[in-house]
Amino acid sequence: MTVAAHPAFCQGIRIFGENLPDFDRYGQETAIASGKQAINSSSDPQAVYQTLLAADALRYLTLQTTASKESGHPGGFASIADAIASLVMLGYKNTVTEVGHHAPGFYSTMFLDRSLEAMGINTVQELGDRFREMHGLLGHLSGQIPGLLAPAGPLGQGQHFAMAGAKLHPGTLFPVTIGDGGLGEPYIMSSFGHFHTAYPQVTNFLPILVWNGFSQEHHSMVSTQSNEAMVNYWRGNGFKNVILVNAKDFDDSNQPGDFVDSTKFSFQQRLAFTQAVLEATDQAAQAALNGTLTVLIVKQLKGAGVHKSGAKSHNLYPGDSLNKDYIVSALQERALSPDAWQLVRTNFERSHGGPAAQTVVTESVLPLADLGTLPLKEFSLEDKQVATTAMGELVVHVGKQDANFVVTNADGNAASGINNINVGLKIVHPTVDQDYFQGPNGQVYEPLSEDACAGLAAAQALFGGRTLWCSYESFAINGLPIWQTVTQAMAELRRPTPSTITLFTAGALEQGRNGWTHQRPEIENYFAAMMRNGNIFPLFPCDANGIQICYDWALTTSNKGIPITASKSPLPIRTTFEQNRQGLAKGGILLHRSTGSKTIVFAVIGDMTLIPVLEAASQLESEGYGVKVVSVINPRRIYRPHDVQWEDCSESDGGFLSDAEFTELFGGDALIGVTGGSGAMLEPVMLRSACPRDLFAWKRGETTASAGQLMAYNGLTAQAFGDRAKALLA
Repeated sequence: MTVAAHPAFCQGIRIFGENLPDFDRYGQETAIASGKQAINSSSDPQAVYQTLLAADALRYLTLQTTASKESGHPGGFASIADAIASLVMLGYKNTVTEVGHHAPGFYSTMFLDRSLEAMGINTVQELGDRFREMHGLLGHLSGQIPGLLAPAGPLGQGQHFAMAGAKLHPGTLFPVTIGDGGLGEPYIMSSFGHFHTAYPQVTNFLPILVWNGFSQEHHSMVSTQSNEAMVNYWRGNGFKNVILVNAKDFDDSNQPGDFVDSTKFSFQQRLAFTQAVLEATDQAAQAALNGTLTVLIVKQLKGAGVHKSGAKSHNLYPGDSLNKDYIVSALQERALSPDAWQLVRTNFERSHGGPAAQTVVTESVLPLADLGTLPLKEFSLEDKQVATTAMGELVVHVGKQDANFVVTNADGNAASGINNINVGLKIVHPTVDQDYFQGPNGQVYEPLSEDACAGLAAAQALFGGRTLWCSYESFAINGLPIWQTVTQAMAELRRPTPSTITLFTAGALEQGRNGWTHQRPEIENYFAAMMRNGNIFPLFPCDANGIQICYDWALTTSNKGIPITASKSPLPIRTTFEQNRQGLAKGGILLHRSTGSKTIVFAVIGDMTLIPVLEAASQLESEGYGVKVVSVINPRRIYRPHDVQWEDCSESDGGFLSDAEFTELFGGDALIGVTGGSGAMLEPVMLRSACPRDLFAWKRGETTASAGQLMAYNGLTAQAFGDRAKALLA
């Protein structure tokens, strides 16, 4: 195979090399033949040879791209480049990672298979130009890069995407690379364990441990483990098939230590190591696809084949430019000939049937089951109902219509007033037990880890399936990082996907007897800040009618994060369905209005908080004041359009309350904001109100005998509201 000149995509490559030994024998025809999607055999010498070329190409591009900006992370990916090249040569492209720092390597992979052409990156020069630039290639994987299935930034998350993909797409392999530094995150192995117990038939995900001995700034903690200990660790966590490829076993260059760099071997030993990785990857993939829980471990020094080794290879800093001697030297060692570049490009393009941007599962919309009409039940005013239970009936309907639908809950649905979900959909568990409504075909996923709950729910939503994550508001904070990661990705996606919906119950005010450990509404601070992203819609229905309308609306939306917070106590019905539909559109519902000498407005978030507010209203009216009580249902709608970055969101939503409508709802002579959670959630009201105003919000938890006593401890009393309102009018 000979090209007349440098291939066009190579424009920008700083250094070309000569053909490697035996190129005339193994480089004349592509190992992935025309019309094929993978190599014929992982032991074929031609396939092995071209896998080595691919690994060198990935290392070269990763280093040149990062050095072009004197920034980024080449070292971690360099140590696993052989396995990534093997996956591509074997025809697998539905690959995710938990390592955000491997981003430039994944971008290099997508460049070689032509996926990045979808965003106007056609040459190596453009690859470097667009790296770490706005509307380009972010420093960590995001939701907007063609061909890449999932975001990656916070450690310990990528396995959720692999498992969700495997659940939704039987028969498709979902490899996930895991750094040995990230392995120290507390949730990776437990999430694997619970998922495999719940779904033992779903084994088509393949963890690939990047065991390179170093984390970002020091040796990784697992660098102290022996090979036997590492193998036993994975076996002890349920992996029946543990495949370890150790570069040290192939070293003929006398490198010291347990972790070595395969690119320093003789060429024949480089080929031997490459063949071992290729065959191991093939074996692991086949085992995973055929029902055996499998992990592939590649033990190779961090920074293999780039400018430095160990933790020093992790990061590039200002000054680490393309002119630096050690950068130039590393590029020279990895440099390929123009013929070799074209060979690698053709293999990558043919793999999997075409560029990942056209062939991986997340590049098309997953068909959704028709839900029909939800069985909404409108309760009579003043009737007492449990809001969460009312929503639970709708959740059961969704699960009955949609076999892919999953509900996740770490603390137990029964404790949250939604045992009807367990009864209707069953907890997924290998042990059949009617007393606990559990069995192997259930749709309720109940680990004790909030990360595992949020992870599966958010990941499946990102991959196109409907889900619901349920939790106590006070505990959900432990699962928020991946939910936040996914919602940001949804804001950037190039396709619609079901919104990730949550139900948070047992707000702080309901947890008096349990004390501060169960009274942590600070998660609302996160949601309040995230509202400005443009696609986050926290909802606070004030009764059982409201929660049904909120969930009904949420199910119709795409690419949003929608946390619904409601009580598990029986509380009065204060609104109709139509009022709630208007409240979703306008941000709030006018529950009570009276006239008087001056008008005091209460903007209230929550359901139980309405009790002292309505009591205060009655007291103020007895003194001649007019009162308006507004239940704030959808605070995102109350912001002004310029407060929120909504225009560039995927499936953007530009619905905001107009100035005239705001005045109609919240206009008065004084305004008091009231919430049993974070005061930040009422920011949009406080920003727009022009009258004297003040805010009552959660302060701190305490053990009390009742919700009323806990509200009093936090200053949320009718007397306090009334006194402050009158002081504002003085």
